[in-house]
Amino acid sequence: MRMNLTPLILERKLDSRLWGGSTLGTWLGLAEAPAHLAESWQVYEHNRVAEGPLAGHTLAELAHRYGAALLGRRPFARGGGDFPLLAKFIDAGTALSVQVHPDDAYAHTVEAHTGFHGKTEAWYILHAAPGADLIHGLVQPTDRAGFGQALRDGTLMQLLRRVPAQAGDTILVPAGTIHAINGGIMLFEIQQKSDLTYRIYDYDRRDAGGQLRELHIDRALDVSNFGRQPPASTVPERIDDTRTLLVRCAYFAMERWDLRRALTATTDPGSFAILTMIAGTAELGWASGARTLQRGESVVLPAELGEYRLSTAGAATLLCCSVP
Repeated sequence: MRMNLTPLILERKLDSRLWGGSTLGTWLGLAEAPAHLAESWQVYEHNRVAEGPLAGHTLAELAHRYGAALLGRRPFARGGGDFPLLAKFIDAGTALSVQVHPDDAYAHTVEAHTGFHGKTEAWYILHAAPGADLIHGLVQPTDRAGFGQALRDGTLMQLLRRVPAQAGDTILVPAGTIHAINGGIMLFEIQQKSDLTYRIYDYDRRDAGGQLRELHIDRALDVSNFGRQPPASTVPERIDDTRTLLVRCAYFAMERWDLRRALTATTDPGSFAILTMIAGTAELGWASGARTLQRGESVVLPAELGEYRLSTAGAATLLCCSVP
């Protein structure tokens, strides 16, 4: 007999990197946080359910078992039982490498052995130190030869477009866009489920073993967009007095929900939803239960869940991600 699906709270996957900051652990309310905590993978196919009747099962197992009931019609039609998105927090104490991700076509041919798709991602900036900025695309179009020459003669940074970072900004990073998160920024990222990253420049940093971190110049040159560059910040679109559409592309949509009163909604049978609290607390209720969501927690709402309710004693803000 199939168990009815309820909201899924997953165990986080914490990851320290040499560029990690000192803010994320405290922001998440962790009693102890590893040094240089860089990322918290909130929703990922290999994360396990933390509580409830399905505790211990991975999201991947449940996606294959429940199919469209969990994923929704659109993701299931495109990818069968694969969970298509990855949601994470990133805390950059220092700059990440200058990098680029391939699109689906390149990933499915050159990187077919990995099983990964391409990687388009979007960032919602939670905190930015004064003067902090991002790298997003190029100052002006160039070509493979010109970019390669800049790498060789040490003038790469002159080609890169630097974008001031402010809390509340949303940045869409299509596959092929050269980019980097610089120091002093903490953000939420929603992305295609992929781990294909090609490093272009890494400030000559060495890993824990004293080795220079690997660069992937040839593949980066293969996939980079050297032509007309996409805009950096998106333009928010107000939907109603609670919901604001931040970004929408072929792979995901992200809304900000500013809760000032109780909200009753119904899940879209076309797609699951990922709710992530970024300010305050809220009570999530559904037909068979309820759960208080704290800042920094994420929950997956199965497509078949149906009606649910969000309420807050004061004010709360969350991000809602789904597949359009």
